[in-house]
Amino acid sequence: MASLKEIKGRIASVQSTQKITSAMRMVASAKLHRTQQMTQTFLVYINEMQSIVEALGGITSNDMEKKATRVALLPVSSGSGLCGAFNSNVSKATRTALKEYKEQGIDAQIIPIGKKILHDLKKDGLECNLDFNLIAENVGKGDAFVPCRDLVQYLQSELTAGNIDRVEFIYHHFVSMGKQVITREVLDMTVPQLQEVKKEEQVYITEPSAQELIAELHPKMLNSKVYGIILDSVTSEHAARMLAMQTADDNAKELLQELTLLYNKSRQQAITNELIDIMGGKVSSN
Repeated sequence: MASLKEIKGRIASVQSTQKITSAMRMVASAKLHRTQQMTQTFLVYINEMQSIVEALGGITSNDMEKKATRVALLPVSSGSGLCGAFNSNVSKATRTALKEYKEQGIDAQIIPIGKKILHDLKKDGLECNLDFNLIAENVGKGDAFVPCRDLVQYLQSELTAGNIDRVEFIYHHFVSMGKQVITREVLDMTVPQLQEVKKEEQVYITEPSAQELIAELHPKMLNSKVYGIILDSVTSEHAARMLAMQTADDNAKELLQELTLLYNKSRQQAITNELIDIMGGKVSSN
């Protein structure tokens, strides 16, 4: 059995760790509340922009239905740990996607977003595009649209040059505080084709033309969708970290109860042994 000093030192260590996990849980909770509000507001913006493009007669081309031979794969992870299985789920889904593409004879250009997924991919010996790895760290701080816009421009240039045929994101979709679903989403980046809208079905009277307006709105919509995906992932990260820290806090409380009980038992045993020794010495002297 451990000595009283060792048990007391362990209790102090657990209490110190509990203070850290409790503080991290509160920080994650505050960040989650903020990003969750941002996500809900931003989804309204994206959906409204999508509806405007559709109302103007913008329809997606059929390029998405063509067989892809080169894919840009963008897994989104966190930049730090202590968020449960959040990053391992992204790594697992990325490996699954790469295996599927390899079996289909499709080349994948990997563009990791987040330090954790980059670390895992490097450990597997995979080559990656490192230019956009820190995008998620800018979400919610300053002008986060700039790196998202740069990423969209890069992907469109790769599509135009024929280096890729499809763009796929792997990220966590925030459903609720305790549920974040790993999602694989193919993002259509082709410019919508303009279809004729009957006069009686027209929602907007535009100046300039609908085609010019769609050409103006489409890049903004793509920037918003990419930003929305990363914002969704960051929200899920904060929820996962808060849940992990809550679990750690609960485990620390249980461990403290067990250690305190053990300390009290050991202390009582030590007192009892001392009394026995004293009583035994007194009897011997008599």
